[in-house]
Amino acid sequence: MVWERQPGQGGQGARRDEGRSREGTGRMVRRSRRQKLQKWTGLCGREEGLRVKRSCPSCGPEPGGQEKKGRGNPISVQLFPPELVEHIISFLPVRDVIALGQTCHYFHEVCDAEGVWRRICRRLSPRLREQGSGVRPWKRAAILNYTKGLYFQAFGGRRRCLSKSVAPLLAHGYRRFLPTKDHVFILDYVGTLFFLKNALVSSTLGQIQWKRACRYVVLCRGAKDFASDPRCDTVYRKYLYVLATREQPGVVGTTSSRACDCVEVYLQSSGQRVFKMTFHHSMSFKQIVLVGQETQRALLLLTEEGKIYSLVVNETQLDQPRSYTVQLALRKVSRCLPHLRVTCMASNQSSTLYITDQGGVYFEVHTPGVYRDLFGTLQAFDPLDQQMPLALSLPAKILFCALGYNHLGLVDEFGRIFMQGNNRYGQLGTGDKMDRGEPTQVHYLQCPIALWCGLNHSLVLSQGSDFSKELLGCGCGAGGRLPGWPKGSASFVKLHVKVPLCACSLCSTRECLYMLSSHDIEHYPAYRDLPASRVVGSPEPSLGTGAPQDPGGAARACEEYLSQIHSCPTLQDRMEKMKEIVGWMPLMAAQKDFFWEALDMLQRAAGSVGPGPSTPES
Repeated sequence: MVWERQPGQGGQGARRDEGRSREGTGRMVRRSRRQKLQKWTGLCGREEGLRVKRSCPSCGPEPGGQEKKGRGNPISVQLFPPELVEHIISFLPVRDVIALGQTCHYFHEVCDAEGVWRRICRRLSPRLREQGSGVRPWKRAAILNYTKGLYFQAFGGRRRCLSKSVAPLLAHGYRRFLPTKDHVFILDYVGTLFFLKNALVSSTLGQIQWKRACRYVVLCRGAKDFASDPRCDTVYRKYLYVLATREQPGVVGTTSSRACDCVEVYLQSSGQRVFKMTFHHSMSFKQIVLVGQETQRALLLLTEEGKIYSLVVNETQLDQPRSYTVQLALRKVSRCLPHLRVTCMASNQSSTLYITDQGGVYFEVHTPGVYRDLFGTLQAFDPLDQQMPLALSLPAKILFCALGYNHLGLVDEFGRIFMQGNNRYGQLGTGDKMDRGEPTQVHYLQCPIALWCGLNHSLVLSQGSDFSKELLGCGCGAGGRLPGWPKGSASFVKLHVKVPLCACSLCSTRECLYMLSSHDIEHYPAYRDLPASRVVGSPEPSLGTGAPQDPGGAARACEEYLSQIHSCPTLQDRMEKMKEIVGWMPLMAAQKDFFWEALDMLQRAAGSVGPGPSTPES
């Protein structure tokens, strides 16, 4: 017999044999590499497979007890070098690093290491050369740069949503900000002042309003503080006063130099410096505020020792090229009360407020109209001695304040909010429109993050028990300054604004609502728990104290709420009053949103049914 060879069979068999040989060779190479890896790492075992244990060794073995056959022995994460684990974790986003650190004790220690945060910080801010300051400098710097942001919501136009401005890459967190007529200025934690230039657009009403901060410029470095015209309307903010530290040449003939504080004046429209005044090197300041009219603008400077100096400048002559000497004098509050150590100041066009290190509050009022609005009388007002400080009677130490045109807000060490002054539009949030000549507590609000007082409305940034933040407002709602409440409110109600998670301060102008976001891990809440002896008998329920300490306050408050609802003539008015009462109650943000949504649904359903026969009411 003669065997005939079919065409193509020999070639296919040869290729099949060649593929098998290559596959076997690859399998041998992989086995050899695996054996070398096991030999180098010391992880040799009976099984070929290697598997990393999912759970932390300190938390015990994996659930299940016995390992499945063929999957190999578990390998602990702790067997890897710590540097390798930290390097891998540093590539995660900051949010995931925080979440991973909450899983177990081992990952908490690893994710909290400074080596991890050093790599994260260098990835977030490659140009940041210094560590920063504090106990945990790298972690603090990384979180500051991760959470920094300036958000705004325009009142006019069709779009009413929260937007974010451009974030300067050189900024080391955000410490303070100030909107002016055309632009926004931001100060970071290393003393760099940024000039955020806005993109101007025309609104539907023909007015010019800014859309977003589209680019930024470094205005100056070494800045400590800055201020502008203290009025709420940004139209008057023509100049920007910057308190900074500069190196000055020493004695003639020497090469030594010394640091001196100075005040530099810039045009807000262009960022051009038009004036500069330098102080003696022995005087060191930390805060600057302005008070008075343009022709008699008083600059108040707070020293590191708690003393206040003042000087007067005529703003109408700042753009003239000339040099002159101004007189720096000690303010009367520091001259008449030398034992007081002032820690911070606040001002408007016609008054100034001082807070001491002991929590005391002192006032300067320069016009009779504002004095009458704040105190309800002109009995103690002296027009010839306007710098005389007036002490406010308060039950506890004051931590921070907010000063409007004719009303103010104070927050004490227990987180209680006190309001005082004119209440024509309900800007005190007391539920009525009666003026208050002395500090009056707003019982249903506690532990605010930030407080802001405007021309005829007030804003409070608060945080719920679930760490969500919300913005509350009261007073006049004209022009959209209270989003969601165009008619205004005499009590603090939740505004329709999506608040950033790390918002820390706010400001409102005629055109926009601004919120600054920057979380500092060293700035923890300084509020204390209110003693039980002060809670008993209070007319309103207190947050965090519970019902046993205040058994009758909640019941009396609910009875008052029911009487207010019963006094409303129509169903629509009762719905609106119920919404306000929900805003007054100390509820969580999710609970308030639920009640508001349910009331809106009921109100829409009642409106669709239309008027019908009246029913008897109990």
